[in-house]
Amino acid sequence: MTTTLRPNGAETQAADGGRSRTYAVCVNGRPVGGVRLATAPPPLATGFVRELTVDPAERRRGRATVAVLAAEEILRGWGCRRVRTELPAGAEAARRLATALGYRESNRHLAKELTAPPPVLPPGSVDRRMADEEFVAWQSAEKGRYARTWAQEGLDAAEAAAKADHDHAVYLPQGPRTPGAVLRVLAHEGVDVGTLWLAPEGPTGAGAYLYTVRVEPGHRGKGHGRTLLRVAERECLAAGVPVLNLNVFTANTTALGLYTSLGYRATHHHYAKQLL
Repeated sequence: MTTTLRPNGAETQAADGGRSRTYAVCVNGRPVGGVRLATAPPPLATGFVRELTVDPAERRRGRATVAVLAAEEILRGWGCRRVRTELPAGAEAARRLATALGYRESNRHLAKELTAPPPVLPPGSVDRRMADEEFVAWQSAEKGRYARTWAQEGLDAAEAAAKADHDHAVYLPQGPRTPGAVLRVLAHEGVDVGTLWLAPEGPTGAGAYLYTVRVEPGHRGKGHGRTLLRVAERECLAAGVPVLNLNVFTANTTALGLYTSLGYRATHHHYAKQLL
């Protein structure tokens, strides 16, 4: 039997230049599932395999394997040099398939359900709103760190810089005055030691989202990261939002260990693969 992908919807193009299309997974022309393919906006040469399904009666027959390989060929034809996919926590069969096909885990989305009362900061630690005059230097440094992280994940320097510019433009369109943006500076014993960027209404609509939490290099290993997370949780509870979401790159084992110790649990795993 032959497994193929057949378009079952018109290709759509987003305002930012990204494209997407849905396909039926077919066996000898008979639909047995579906998948949606998409791309990041140019110049990012990244494709996405999303919403892959195979009918229960057709599973364990290699349908998903062939469908993913066919999806990769389509994305190559769209000019993609890498492919990413998001898998729900608990989807162990899908994670095994991704690993078998050469994908590696890149990052995880974590979430924590928050309960009152809000956490109290340790003695000597206070936080304040980031001043407008502090924002320019903070954003420049944050973009640079963000771009370097994505370069480590396989993007070339130009793509990584473009992604940093794009994401900040989307999520901080009005800088420190962006509605809903929470930008805080943490000080300990009168010395600034870290920052955070939070949105009580995150991009997924499933709770607040912590975009960045950063402790300055000379102040790490002293518990300030844990304190910044207390600030974030306090801000969420003050806004009436009981769930806080965040992203962590799998290679950042220190941050992953901190979040896990504080009760954050994985909701989705993100896998990536270079397309040769």
